[in-house]
Amino acid sequence: MIIDNLFWIVPIASGIALAFAYHFFRQMMREDEGTDLMKKIAQHVRTGAMSYLKQQYKVVFIVFIVLMLLFVFLAFGLGVQNKWTPFAFLTGGFFSGLAGFFGMKTATYASARTANAAKNSLNHGLRVAFRSGAVMGLVVVGLAVLDISLWYLILSYFIDEPDQSHKLIIITTTMLTFGMGASTQALFARVGGGIYTKAADVGADLVGKVEAGIPEDDPRNPATIADNVGDNVGDVAGMGADLYESYAGSILATAALGASAFATVSVDMQYKAILAPMLIAAMGIILSIIGIYLVRTKEGATMRDLLRSLGMGVNVSSALIAILTFLILYSLRLENWIGISFSVVVGLLAGIIIGQSTEYFTSHSYKPTRRISESAQTGPATVIISGVGLGMVSTSIPVITIAFAILIAFLSAINFDVKHMLDAQNIQLGLYGIGIAAVGMLSTLGITLATDAYGPIADNAGGNAEMSKLGPEVRKRTDALDALGNTTAATGKGFAIGSAALTALALLASYIEEVKIGLLRIGENILTLPNSETIDTAKATIVDFMEYYQVNLMNPIVLVGIFIGAAMAFLFSGLTMKAVGRAAQKMVEEVRRQFREIKGIMEGEAEPDYARCVAISTKGAQIEMVLPSLLAIIVPIITGIVLGVAGVLGLLAGGLAAGFVLAIFMANSGGAWDNAKKYIEEGNFGGKGSDNHKAAVVGDTVGDPFKDTSGPSLNILIKLMSMVSIVMAGLTAAFSLL
Repeated sequence: MIIDNLFWIVPIASGIALAFAYHFFRQMMREDEGTDLMKKIAQHVRTGAMSYLKQQYKVVFIVFIVLMLLFVFLAFGLGVQNKWTPFAFLTGGFFSGLAGFFGMKTATYASARTANAAKNSLNHGLRVAFRSGAVMGLVVVGLAVLDISLWYLILSYFIDEPDQSHKLIIITTTMLTFGMGASTQALFARVGGGIYTKAADVGADLVGKVEAGIPEDDPRNPATIADNVGDNVGDVAGMGADLYESYAGSILATAALGASAFATVSVDMQYKAILAPMLIAAMGIILSIIGIYLVRTKEGATMRDLLRSLGMGVNVSSALIAILTFLILYSLRLENWIGISFSVVVGLLAGIIIGQSTEYFTSHSYKPTRRISESAQTGPATVIISGVGLGMVSTSIPVITIAFAILIAFLSAINFDVKHMLDAQNIQLGLYGIGIAAVGMLSTLGITLATDAYGPIADNAGGNAEMSKLGPEVRKRTDALDALGNTTAATGKGFAIGSAALTALALLASYIEEVKIGLLRIGENILTLPNSETIDTAKATIVDFMEYYQVNLMNPIVLVGIFIGAAMAFLFSGLTMKAVGRAAQKMVEEVRRQFREIKGIMEGEAEPDYARCVAISTKGAQIEMVLPSLLAIIVPIITGIVLGVAGVLGLLAGGLAAGFVLAIFMANSGGAWDNAKKYIEEGNFGGKGSDNHKAAVVGDTVGDPFKDTSGPSLNILIKLMSMVSIVMAGLTAAFSLL
């Protein structure tokens, strides 16, 4: 077993994260939940959320069993896959689902307590909501690091390989397969939860606000409880599973790249390169906890004050991890530790820039979103046009940022040796630099995810305050917290998408390494290159494989793969958008029916049938989530069998490029539309109930599936296609038609 004392910092950090998550959970539970009515509303939401999650897990369980049986056949029947894959796949999915479950359970208990805390002060409400969100952040990083360290220990003990260098490569590439389990669970959670929440939200807004002219979260609206349930199953459980797989995937991909890049140096250096991303993540956990304690605000704070409060915690954690990275890599004596440390810093800076860009384009503290509010004066059409235009323009900064981050992280890792940057060894080291930049971007996920999970808790708190009739001052505070949540949620989505781009690029290199292992497993020990030169498969580099499979833009197979990958991003988004539309249509019809047939609803004398609306969203999400989720698994497998390795690499490149830009566009458009509506509701351009407000609500309903269903699901699609390709690399290498 190749393990030293420094390794044990990783599981210890995991234990600290889970201990603080439990502490914050108990701290939140000690808060007063408020009046009997507040408790009743919170219980409705809690019951609906847990009921939906049980149904979703039943469907996902069936999918996992089918896929596991497929992996068992490939591993034990055909011998084209590692025999640990089925088990690693299951644990990845289990821990991903568990992270979402714990986060959602906390959120459903926190919303009423946040609303009640807001009766005392804005700071009290912020602290309860944020530290409840921190439970999600710390559970995600804690479970991910625990899963990674456990699998490293298990595989180190059980894999019997005399060549220690090759053993480390097998361990790290095997660990990558549990990322597929995490990605599969995350996609179902994001798509299903996104369809659920937006079907309820769109139905509640179109009939309640626009047609009936009643306030948001009014208890007379039958879809209100379903809307609040949806915030938890989509924006908390789905988001937790999503970022769990992003976080784990970046660490695993970097570890695999490190094992490959330093294989020619020494076994000791290989081990250090594997350990480095784990240690950076472990230190990030400790610093995230410190940052969480720094978040506080003053009474009467403006939106910018609130953003500054959250920014304080995130920025301090980021600055400290940047400094600590140099110390960690120096203490490891990792080759070129200074350059690789700068790669980590590049990732951190890229995450901050993307976050600030998202904040600028989606917060109503700034001109872009206020201009959308202003466009409402000429109707919903101009609101939609303005929002689409803003979303398209907003993609430029994140794309340029990621492009520069890729280049600088690559060059830093090879000491800016530009003349020889395409040499085989430099390519390996440069790709390791890109992977560790993704780890840097996600190193403080404990607190950045807390700012994201805070959003739906604040949103539910506002709903509880409205339904419980807590008064205008409380509602004003919860509205401020909710508007902040819209911005932090949009920022979190941009952050997740940016990290997905870096991670997916690292996974491309890991795919080649898995193809090599697949070829060796089936006995292909010699590669014959197009120029008739032969080379040992075990010693072949990435450059050799690119030549062997003729991966270049003149190869039509690569071009076909690129087009399929780009089309997948749009097909997936279209299917999920249409799914929300169909489910929302049923919700609109049901809300109209209840307004029409249940006498006394509008007068507040009769209670709506909330359960019926919850059932519609649940059924719609369960049915509609299956096709788009399965496509993400099936398309890479078919592409690999038909087009081979070159086609798969094209598929992944096309999906990454198109999916990244489309996801940024959808997330920012949706966030801007939502906050443009909030800006009008604060009394600008006519305020609530005005024609301008109704126009902004239409824009918001269009943006709902943009920002909460299709957009955030795309970053999982990108990584899941990569993970599926990696897991199926042995099958592709053995049986491809072209």
